[in-house]
This record gives sequence, structure tokens and C-alpha cells, in this order.
Amino acid sequence: MDSSQPTHKNERMPEAPRSTVVTLYSRPGCHLCDEMKATVDDVTSGLPVTIEVVDITTDPDLERRFGLEIPVLLVNGRKAAKYRVSAEDLKRIIDGRTPRPAAAEDATSQSR
Repeated sequence: MDSSQPTHKNERMPEAPRSTVVTLYSRPGCHLCDEMKATVDDVTSGLPVTIEVVDITTDPDLERRFGLEIPVLLVNGRKAAKYRVSAEDLKRIIDGRTPRPAAAEDATSQSR
């Protein structure tokens, strides 16, 4: 069975994210978190990116999961960095995980 097809008539295929989502797990008073947030803000300025900042102290499960291993940065739900990330690395990560419109993908694959 082709796994790219729905298994039931009424099932819908999961949609690819329409924009890039950057999630920063942090806590108040964390200087590394502040530095990473500044890098995220600088790199994503003007880009179609949603930035979510999550204070792990508001959720006991997140506090247990991350503890002192923050900041943690996710791009489209996948871990991208921990503690520090350079602007150049973040640009590369975001570019590699940004969904491309189907028309652009078709043009790219046809030019190869």
C-alpha cells in the first residue's frame, strides 16, 4: 500500500507547515536564553516565521524535560540547537527546514 495515500476515504493527508515555526524553550533570568532570542529575532526579521517562546517554569513536564539544559531551539518541531547558535548556523537551519511551495519544488527538480 502506498503510504502517501490516505488509508480511508475520509482521511486527509497531513498538510505540510505553511510557514516556519521557531520554538525557543527558555526560563526567566537565563542569559543564554536572552542571547538565543536576540539571534532568533535578528535572523528571522522580515521572514515568514512564527516565533514561539515557551517559559519552561510554567509547566512541570517541560521543567523535568529540559531542566537546566536550556535554551533549546526547535525549527518546525525538530531540535535545532541547544545553549547557543550562531546567526549563520540558524540561517542555514531555517533555510533547510522551510517548506517550499510545490511550484518551486517542481521547477527545481526539473532543472536538475
